[in-house]
Amino acid sequence: MARAAAARRRFERQEIRRFTKRSRRRRIAWIVAIAAVLAVVGGTLAVAYSPLMALRDVRVEGAQRIPADDIADAFTPELGTPLALVTSADVQHVLAGFPLIETYSTEAIPPSTLVVRIVERTPVGVVEGEDGLELVDAAGVVIDRPAERPDGEPLITAGPTASEGFRAAAAVIRSLPAAVRGQLVAASAETADDVRLQLASGASIVWGSREDSAFKADVLDALMRSAPPGAVAEYDVSAPGSPVTR
Repeated sequence: MARAAAARRRFERQEIRRFTKRSRRRRIAWIVAIAAVLAVVGGTLAVAYSPLMALRDVRVEGAQRIPADDIADAFTPELGTPLALVTSADVQHVLAGFPLIETYSTEAIPPSTLVVRIVERTPVGVVEGEDGLELVDAAGVVIDRPAERPDGEPLITAGPTASEGFRAAAAVIRSLPAAVRGQLVAASAETADDVRLQLASGASIVWGSREDSAFKADVLDALMRSAPPGAVAEYDVSAPGSPVTR
């Protein structure tokens, strides 16, 4: 009876192993796969955060008014930091010291290069500041303080740069075709709905509000082609569907 009981137990163990063979193989396969993934992830992290991937070179693209070397030098405290640890907050902190940068983007190029692509603020004209002329963009940010009005930059008389009149005039200037923009010498706006422009020829442009500025710009371009500035004293595109020359 003892031998029969032992044989029965051996038989039961064999049957259990036979029926669980597939699940055991599946479990082993999962363990191997997870171990492989962990090894790959661990190796990748080890390389990414190693000195081999430390920031050593900053390449600046798009700089015109701002010296590219000044921007690159501002990243000096970040040199030696693994690229993976140079966060967007770090980049923003560095570039906050350059108010002439309007927008930017970055690209990390392993093993050690950070590319910083910037878009500088675009001037819309000059305003009379407390200490003289100020070259400003559409947001009123001062780009430069020239001694004289630069060629191609109109003098804007529209109140403080935070006023609705200035914002309307700036938006209109930005909408002008390049050919018209190059002839502009002055812009004014007593209110947001009363934008007026002055050309180098002496002709004036009654623009009105900044609404439909793209349409008004196309209409003005067509008017100036058919009636050059030297032939008329005023263009009125405040009602672009019914433009008038005087």
